Amino acid sequence: MTTFNEAANKNFEKLDMFTVAITRAHGKNHPEAFEVRDLFSIINEKTQATDSAKPDLDAEFTQLRKITNNYTIPGDVCETYAAVYNMLSETEQTYQA
Repeated sequence: MTTFNEAANKNFEKLDMFTVAITRAHGKNHPEAFEVRDLFSIINEKTQATDSAKPDLDAEFTQLRKITNNYTIPGDVCETYAAVYNMLSETEQTYQA
């Protein structure tokens, strides 16, 4: 089973690039992309700033689920947008485990 730190190490570098990319490509039609980017930035900062295995990210993941409709990928977006939702969902699953 993948741990939260393993998921973070695997996904966060891509998420950092991809969340910026989706705001540029889809921000006009999907303003939630900006909030996804902001929330990911907070999650990344908290993860890097902690010595513990799991920083307190409950509020951020709760808000992500709310604004993404539980990581439901919109029908009119690119593979990068889909990848962001998939990586965030995977990371949250390891966080909740």
